[in-house]
Amino acid sequence: MDESTSEKIMGMNAERGRWGLIILGMIINLCLGSVYAWSVFVGPLTNHFTKELGQTVTASEILLPFSVFLAFFAIAMPFTGKFIEKYGPRNITIVGGCLTGLGWLLSSFAGSILWLYIFYGIIAGTGVGIAYGVPVAVAARWFPDRRGLAVGLTLLGFGFSAVLTANIAGYLIGAYGVMNTFRVFGIVFIILIIVLAMPLKFPKPGWTPAGWKPPAPAVGRAVTCEFTREQMLKSKTFYALWACYFIGCLAGLMAIGIAKPVGVDVGVEAGLATALVGVFAIFNGFGRPVFGALTDKLTPRNTAIISFILIALASLLIMQVPGVLVYTLVFVILWGCLGGWLAIAPTATASYFGTCDYPRCYGVMFLAYGAGGIVGPQLAGFIKTSTGSYLGVFPYVLALAVIGLVIAFAMLKPPQAPQKN
Repeated sequence: MDESTSEKIMGMNAERGRWGLIILGMIINLCLGSVYAWSVFVGPLTNHFTKELGQTVTASEILLPFSVFLAFFAIAMPFTGKFIEKYGPRNITIVGGCLTGLGWLLSSFAGSILWLYIFYGIIAGTGVGIAYGVPVAVAARWFPDRRGLAVGLTLLGFGFSAVLTANIAGYLIGAYGVMNTFRVFGIVFIILIIVLAMPLKFPKPGWTPAGWKPPAPAVGRAVTCEFTREQMLKSKTFYALWACYFIGCLAGLMAIGIAKPVGVDVGVEAGLATALVGVFAIFNGFGRPVFGALTDKLTPRNTAIISFILIALASLLIMQVPGVLVYTLVFVILWGCLGGWLAIAPTATASYFGTCDYPRCYGVMFLAYGAGGIVGPQLAGFIKTSTGSYLGVFPYVLALAVIGLVIAFAMLKPPQAPQKN
C-alpha cells in the first residue's frame, strides 16, 4: 500500500470517527437534559411529601430544585473548563456523569424538600455543568469546517431530552413511584455516561479535515482568533455576544415556563396544551442544528439578527391575534429560537475567540444562559401578577428582541486579533 492510499484510508477513518463522536455527544446530552422533564415530577413529589411523609410543601418549594439545578449548572461551567484540557474530555465527562447520576440517586432517599435542593439541585446540577461543555468542545475541535452544524447536532440531545425522558419518567412514576424513578434514572445515567465517555478525545494539535483549508481572515480581523479567557473578557465582542445570548435565553426560557398557561389563556384545551409542549420541545431540539448550520453559512451576527427578528414577529403576532393556531406557531418559533441560541452562542464563541481556550471561554459565555434561566421565569411570574395574564409577557419579549437586534447589528463583529506577547 503506497503512502497516498494509506493517507486516504486514515482520512476516511477520521471522518467516520468524528461523526461517531457527535452521536455519542448527542446521547450524553440526552441524559444531561433530563432536567427539562422536571414538570413531570412536580405533582408526584407534592403527593409524596404531603400525603406519604405528612409534610407541607408549596408549589414554589417543589419548583425550587429545578431553579437550583439550573443555577449550579451554569455556575459549574466556567470553573471546570480548564480541567477539560488538563485531564481530557473522557475523564471530565465521567466525573460529571457520575455526579449527575449520584444526584438523581441520592434524591430517591430525600426525606424532606431541603435534601432535594442539595441532592438534585446542587449535586446533579453541578454534574451537568461539568459534563455539558465537553461534547460541545469535542465537536468544535473536530469540526472546524462545519462547526455550527456539529455543535448543533451534539446539543440536539439536550433539546430532545424532555420528549423522551418525560415519557419514560411518567411511565416509571406510575409503575414504581416517584422516588424509585429517581433511583432508576440515577443508576442508568452513571452506567450510560461512563460507557459513552470512553471514546471521547480531542484531535491531535494541528489536525484538519482532509481537503479543508481554514478561510483567510479579513485584513485586521481574525475570524478564528486564539484568545485566552482573559483576552476574551477584554473584547467588546464578548459583551455583545453575552448580551445577545442572555436576551435570546431570557425570551426562550420565559416561553418554556409559560407555554401551557398561555395556551389555556387563548382557548386551547388543557390536554391539548400539554401535548403541544412536547411538540414545542421537538422544535427546540431541531433549532440547534438548524441555527448552527445557519451560523456556519451566514455568520453569527446575521444568524443572531434573524433570531431576534423571528422572536419580535412572534411576540407581535400573539399580541395582535391571540388564538389557537397563532399560539402554536408563535411557541414553535420561540422554542426553536431558544434551541437556536444554544447553538449560535457556542459556535460564535469558537468562531470569534478560537478553540485553544474554548472550554473556559464558553464556560463564561454560558453564564448568560444561567442568568436568563433565573430572570426569565421570575419576570414572567411578576408580569402575570401585575397584569393578570401571561399574555402581558409578550410586549416585554418584543422590547427585548428589539434591543437584542440593535446590539447584534451594531456590535456583534469579529474581534481584533489578540496582541502577542
